[in-house]
Amino acid sequence: MDAQGRGRADNIDPADQWVLNPNTGEYELRLTPSAPQSAVPGPRRATSRGSSGGAVRNRTAAPGRQAPRAPAPEVPHPRRRRAAPEEPPPGRRGHRPVKKKSKAKKVMLWTGGSMAFVLVAATTAGYLYIKHLNDNITSVSDDGAGTGGFQKDKAINILLIGTDKRTGKGNTGYGDSGSVGHADTSILLHVSKDRSNATALSIPRDLIVDVPDCPTKQPDGTTKVIPGTQNVRFNTSLGQDGRTPSCTMRTVTQLTGITPDDFMVADFNAVKTLTTAVGGVDVCLGKDIHDPDSHLNLKKGMRHIEGEQALAFVRTRHAVGFGGDLSRITLQQQFLSALMRKLKSNSTLTNPSKMLDVAEAATKALTVDSKLDNIGKLKDLGLELGKLNPKNLTFTTVPVIDNPAEKVHATVVLKEPAAPQVFQMIKDDVSFTEVKKQQKKEKDAEAARLKGTQAPASEVRVRILNGGAAAGAAQETLTWLQNDEGVLKSENAGNAPQELSRTTLEYAPDQAAQARKLAALMGLSGSALKPGKSVTNSQGLPAMTLTLGKDFKGAGVPLTTPTKAPENIQKSTADKVQCAK
Repeated sequence: MDAQGRGRADNIDPADQWVLNPNTGEYELRLTPSAPQSAVPGPRRATSRGSSGGAVRNRTAAPGRQAPRAPAPEVPHPRRRRAAPEEPPPGRRGHRPVKKKSKAKKVMLWTGGSMAFVLVAATTAGYLYIKHLNDNITSVSDDGAGTGGFQKDKAINILLIGTDKRTGKGNTGYGDSGSVGHADTSILLHVSKDRSNATALSIPRDLIVDVPDCPTKQPDGTTKVIPGTQNVRFNTSLGQDGRTPSCTMRTVTQLTGITPDDFMVADFNAVKTLTTAVGGVDVCLGKDIHDPDSHLNLKKGMRHIEGEQALAFVRTRHAVGFGGDLSRITLQQQFLSALMRKLKSNSTLTNPSKMLDVAEAATKALTVDSKLDNIGKLKDLGLELGKLNPKNLTFTTVPVIDNPAEKVHATVVLKEPAAPQVFQMIKDDVSFTEVKKQQKKEKDAEAARLKGTQAPASEVRVRILNGGAAAGAAQETLTWLQNDEGVLKSENAGNAPQELSRTTLEYAPDQAAQARKLAALMGLSGSALKPGKSVTNSQGLPAMTLTLGKDFKGAGVPLTTPTKAPENIQKSTADKVQCAK
């Protein structure tokens, strides 16, 4: 209630003399002409001096217009100049008016509305930017050559392909401008299931392989089978005869026994744009390098490279090592190590602008399989790869030797038994770096399964299943065990319900001694032994279950998993700087 509705002025509560002006939305002091001046100070406002010398509100109307007048009970009366505060009357408590809505609240409401607008705008901008990044991505079908895409709870295998295709903006001026492109640089990146370590396995482009038949999706939606070829360079698995990256995937699977989950293809531009996006990388040269073919001209020592110079660095081969592709592979591994260190550094991770540049460059420069065809999937993969510590990322190369069939060495072939051992380590998720503490506990537990007494061969009772090995493997193993090793209580149980990549032996706790004996006979590792339960054999007796996986090589051939890399294998880790020589 305002002052005029109170009656006697001396009975007016000072708080009630402050009323809301509907024209301004603000509280003002309301006095009758005869009312005494309030002792409660009001807020300062712009004032104009009246004829009586009192301060009144400046409500001057625009020229030619008359200020609107409110109904009589609501018209605010002129305020006098604010006097010094008076003591409240006896028996009365002086207090400020209780405002129903403060300026602070009005500011908060305005700010809240503005912030909501900003958040909506930011979200919209973010969505538009993500859509923009999605539009940058080029994807092609993997034609069923992969696993169906990486999974967060499993080991990851990504095939990275660098093509020497010369078409497209920024790719001209290098070598044969009419080239359809080859798998010039190929790296199989394996990330362990627990994300504690990874192996980047370089595959020499001049390695002699068999390229399999490749069902390939055509632009019109049909599928064409591109015939395979034997005893050809690995790099012909891409580009030649219309082969796509899916054919390179199939070739890698046939070569290593490892099926990639996804692939990424980069051309010359990728090296230039990515290094520019991160602000360049630092590499080390053990000598001056002048290579007229790659246009690299750098002095010995630490050097900062990006753009065209970075591309020249990864293309150089004649000026380093023995001047061949294997020497260039070493340079490329050093470059990728430097790039990873830069990407993991604070100077990149804490720089939003630089991170956006990286996202822009990566999505424009890479061609991916259709399972990685949006920024969300690439982000998920990036988060998994981001868990790696550079010191546990090992770069190595498929062990090879010069092709003995050539008088003038131009190609290479697999080095036995080192190459199969490397492939097996990757398939078994074995780290090429030293085992970390959490891994050591698991390894110790596996080793403990092989320790203890072994039952006599005559007491070993086992059912044999074929779970992915060659046809007839179960019967072959049964014959070998019974005739050569004296395991007479064994039987062929046919095919397993599902295929396994690795051979396993499941047994009950009271069959541990039998399991250790069979493991010793077959050369099984502790990781192949799976404590579980027994099954009933054809005679109604409890038996162990031996399932021959895809890794089974034949009866009597040991299946012990390698625990370390072969001797004299070339390898380096991403955390260390090595100098090119």
